Amino acid sequence: MTCETVRNPTDFDLQALRLRYDQERDRRVRADGEAQYVEVAADYADYYETDPWSPPVDRKPVSEDIDVAVLGGGFAGLMAGAHFRQDGIDSFRIIEMGGDFGGAWYWNRYPGVQCDTESYCYLPLLEELNYMPKEKYAYGVEIYEHCQRIGRHFNLYEKALFGTIVRSVRWDEELQRWCITTDRGDDIRARFMIMSSGPYNRPKLPGIKGLDRFKGHSFHTSRWDFDYTGGDAYGGLTKLADKKVAVIGTGATGIQCIPHIGRDAGHLYVFQRTPSAVDVRNNKQTDPAWANSLQPGWQRDRQANFHAATFDGFPAGMEDLVCDGWTEINRNLSAKWAALPEAERTPEKRLEMLELEDYGYQERVRRRVNEFVRDEAVADRLKAYYRFLCKRPTFHDEYLPTFDRDNVTLIDVAETQGVEEVTEKGIIAGGVEYEVDCIIFASGFEVTTSMKRRIGIDTLEGRNGLSLYDHWQDGFKTLHGFITRGFPNMFFPGFVQGGVTVNVTHMYDSNYPPPAAGDQAVTARRMVWKGLLPERRAVSTVVRRSASASAAHLAR
Repeated sequence: MTCETVRNPTDFDLQALRLRYDQERDRRVRADGEAQYVEVAADYADYYETDPWSPPVDRKPVSEDIDVAVLGGGFAGLMAGAHFRQDGIDSFRIIEMGGDFGGAWYWNRYPGVQCDTESYCYLPLLEELNYMPKEKYAYGVEIYEHCQRIGRHFNLYEKALFGTIVRSVRWDEELQRWCITTDRGDDIRARFMIMSSGPYNRPKLPGIKGLDRFKGHSFHTSRWDFDYTGGDAYGGLTKLADKKVAVIGTGATGIQCIPHIGRDAGHLYVFQRTPSAVDVRNNKQTDPAWANSLQPGWQRDRQANFHAATFDGFPAGMEDLVCDGWTEINRNLSAKWAALPEAERTPEKRLEMLELEDYGYQERVRRRVNEFVRDEAVADRLKAYYRFLCKRPTFHDEYLPTFDRDNVTLIDVAETQGVEEVTEKGIIAGGVEYEVDCIIFASGFEVTTSMKRRIGIDTLEGRNGLSLYDHWQDGFKTLHGFITRGFPNMFFPGFVQGGVTVNVTHMYDSNYPPPAAGDQAVTARRMVWKGLLPERRAVSTVVRRSASASAAHLAR
């Protein structure tokens, strides 16, 4: 199937839009920065440490020496475990706070939860497990089941410590081990540490005045309370029929759950500081004929194609295999760039053309709002005035029509830079109190706050008692984003200073060499580590680029 160039609007005033973008940004940027959020600890710990999906299971503390400790059982941890199994590495543990594998997909079971990138690229190890997603954009239930499928296929459950929070990680120079303690009394000593906690594990709460005064019900979307709302991840929130509900947040999570709440609640108040740009989703079921036509290696080829489409631009003649809103700007730019005479292809010209494509795309998405929302004032408040990727792009076919419902009210809080206050009965915004029965925080995760808050480990010390939090207090200091001085044999598989892509599982998989035919490939990968650490057992090849560049660091 050919992916066509999209015709976006060109009848806009570029200078006026630039000015509007600056004005809208200035209205919303707060001087308190990250301090505007409160940590999910102490009085707010229930928003984080309570597991609504798995009751606590008693077990005896574990005391053992192992080769590798993997902190986190989401996709990063699962893929590490899968590669260990493929390489014949059996001495490892995966330590996970949740009651099962899945990470973000274990915790996030809110109604409408869905991946916003193509599932054929996003769900890892599809060929290895001989599995094909049901739809182009899989829903959370299927993704969570795929995490469990990976765990079963590679016998990772026997290596997992679920329902376990790591409290301290310290390097013992004499033992040459990482010493790990947990809230379960575990004492684990590991040669290597892989920090796979991911960026979407710790809920973020807005630091609204009076947050703890509310007498009604409240929860974060990552700890959805179906006992209160009724229904499941597919909707049917029938218990909200007589309830007034407030949702704070209109990012990627809000976009997906708000249509379900609006459909079922007695009344829904949506509090929005910055609107999301919401493009068409147009999800489709997987075509069996297409799936049967795929050749071995198709997923890695498709992932590479998607990465090139979203970050690198399209090389001449490259087909857009994914063909969606993520790839549209570069797809359009590539076609127009190819039509230019060679003499006009300068870096300055490319930046100029890229800006126009960006503005044209966002303008089309803004004009789309009026197709679904009749009230012009409401429609205007739903329009996003910023560049693509300034806020995560979203795609949904039912979000905008929700604001045409009589039982849904959009409360724009840009002028006050957020909700002003929470009372015993509800929320104050714009000087008006909105009485509600329930507040749902769709406020995202601690992605940009301090490292200690994000990782959530009380003590993380390397050589000579050096705290990683102190070491990185003024910014990350790493080699290739993967290792850092003073913390031997500790690896960071993503979201530090390494390469980032829209498709995070592709980034995780890039930490490991692609599989090759024959047992000699596995032997060769082991020998890389034996060469680096001649007295230690090989763990895996881990990032190829780091293996050679960091030999001296690792050998110390």
